[in-house]
Amino acid sequence: MAHEAVAADSQYNYDIIKRFAVMALVWGILGMFAGTYIAAELAFPFLNFDTPAITFGRLRPVHTTLVIFGFGGSALFATSYYVVQRTCQTPLSSNMLAGFTFWGWQASVLLGVLGYVNGYTQGREYAEFVWPIDLLITVTWVAYFYVYVTTLMRRSQPHIYVANWFYMSFILATAILHIVNNLAVPVSMFSLQSYSAFSGVQDAMTQWWYGHNAVGFFLTAAFLGMMYYFVPKQAGRPVYSYRLSIVHFWALAFLYMWVGAHHLHWTALPDWTSSLAATFSILLLMPSWGGMINGIMTLSGAWDKLRTDPIMLFLITSLAFYGMSTFEGPMMSLKSVNALSHYTDWTIGHVHSGTLGWVAMISFGSFYHMIPRLWDTRLWSKKLVYTHFWLATIGIVLYITAMWISGIGQGLMLRAFDDYGNLAYTFIESVSFMHVPLVTRMLGGIFFVAGILIMAFNVFMTIRTAKREQVEIEAKIAAKMAKVGA
Repeated sequence: MAHEAVAADSQYNYDIIKRFAVMALVWGILGMFAGTYIAAELAFPFLNFDTPAITFGRLRPVHTTLVIFGFGGSALFATSYYVVQRTCQTPLSSNMLAGFTFWGWQASVLLGVLGYVNGYTQGREYAEFVWPIDLLITVTWVAYFYVYVTTLMRRSQPHIYVANWFYMSFILATAILHIVNNLAVPVSMFSLQSYSAFSGVQDAMTQWWYGHNAVGFFLTAAFLGMMYYFVPKQAGRPVYSYRLSIVHFWALAFLYMWVGAHHLHWTALPDWTSSLAATFSILLLMPSWGGMINGIMTLSGAWDKLRTDPIMLFLITSLAFYGMSTFEGPMMSLKSVNALSHYTDWTIGHVHSGTLGWVAMISFGSFYHMIPRLWDTRLWSKKLVYTHFWLATIGIVLYITAMWISGIGQGLMLRAFDDYGNLAYTFIESVSFMHVPLVTRMLGGIFFVAGILIMAFNVFMTIRTAKREQVEIEAKIAAKMAKVGA
């Protein structure tokens, strides 16, 4: 791979990467368990036990925040710090600020989650944090931006490897999105409540400009940066087409910013605005598949690795899910399809085919590659990696298939009319129809959570083995030194 680090690993700040990697798994387990629990609540409502703190409405933002920002965000901090140091052949520019980004990010996630279960939220999709936490996130993100840019500026290579392009776009775009969408006026200095700077349909459009671009840059561009480093490294092959990587980078960066309004079809938003968003959504299919094809074709000449390397299975399967979800998204942005799919479980299935199939699977594969190198050892169990892969894959297939059936059936039932022009089904009949798919979705979540628990155990044993090996090495060195001294 171009410009891989040749200097001793001791130059690099691996401690901060280790901390983010461990916390990614911690937040991942908690967030995915919360998601599975609220899936169970939808299938079996008695599970809320009439306790406000664990009702669906409060645990749902706990789930999304923990998996997107806790798990996904920590994974991105870890891998971006790893990739920028190794491809630029230089340590992080400021270990102090890097440490601050760790504590600032973890505190933001923890405080946000504690607030949600107690009813404190500003009620904006993927942006539920109350205003004091938004300020903490802003300061943390500025520090992250500074560390990343100044590390790039100190690189010993004239070339900036393409993974850094994607990470840099994610950092910059997320900063803009976070600041604009969270412009608000606090009710008072000592109140956690605030009034949005926008109102009415402008507020909705700003929210979904943020919401879809959080998907576009936080959950897509950033993880493409992960893909462009770890897929070639694990495959032992160069990127299939460097030119394609640059072309689809700029196409994604331009097109994604226009598509958020497709979440607002059939609302008070002007029709031309949602039509424009749908048009750009269709165009977005090309650069999205450009990245997917580039990643999969990187394995050209090394397809045999899929028979022997479970890490490669995670990475390539994640790209397959990325291709599927980025085909489904533009299709669902069409107004005729959206009229059926919107406000149904089909949308939930689409989101999770991307987040579980793409984001989580590429993160798992990247961590399985990176963690042994951080601790200078081997994975404790290769068989457990296979077990994790199949549990995760079965869980995803169960989940998204159940949501397709539930969502499409739900949409068709609520649009059906009898011979007299009356609705053919009542709302409660559609809810009754959804019960079996909701139970199946819960089972899919259980499979997926079981997989990440196995991964956490495997990683724990890997780190434990590495520490024991280090103690043994130090003991041997001490013994040799003692003999020399004698």
